[in-house]
Amino acid sequence: MDGKKLKKIGFELLPYLGIVLVVLLVKHFLFSTILVNGASMEDTLHENDVMILDKISYRFSDIKRFDVIVLESGGTKLIKRVIGLPGEEIEYKDNKLYINGKEIEDSYGNGTTYDFNLEKIPEDYYFVLGDNREDSIDSRIIGVVNKKDILGHARFIIFPFSRFGSVD
Repeated sequence: MDGKKLKKIGFELLPYLGIVLVVLLVKHFLFSTILVNGASMEDTLHENDVMILDKISYRFSDIKRFDVIVLESGGTKLIKRVIGLPGEEIEYKDNKLYINGKEIEDSYGNGTTYDFNLEKIPEDYYFVLGDNREDSIDSRIIGVVNKKDILGHARFIIFPFSRFGSVD
């Protein structure tokens, strides 16, 4: 094969290489998919739900109470709900959520959340729980989560199609 043919093939492949590069960059920096593994987020999420993980929005906006996030803990990706924000005191008493001493409605909790008290959450840390409070590895076990360990906002189910839609 001569140099002209190789050059022609190279130019023909260039748009496809550009598409592959853009897809890889989007997947790495902006959005990717995440598979729900386990029952810790039931009844909101179910095992094998496939979600879109928004990796970019928290660079421009704050993490909010009750956001569903994906975090890295001990080499494992976990999907949890943000309950406590930096600087807050969290308490569950008689299955009710109190933040800084004020009762807050927690309509996401499934099952009993046993009593506990957490004094002030440090700056850049978050307290997270699974919605299935009786079957969840969350901040009650792993401790508060550093913002740097939060991979993004899991806000949209794409599969199965019967559950397609936003979780916020």
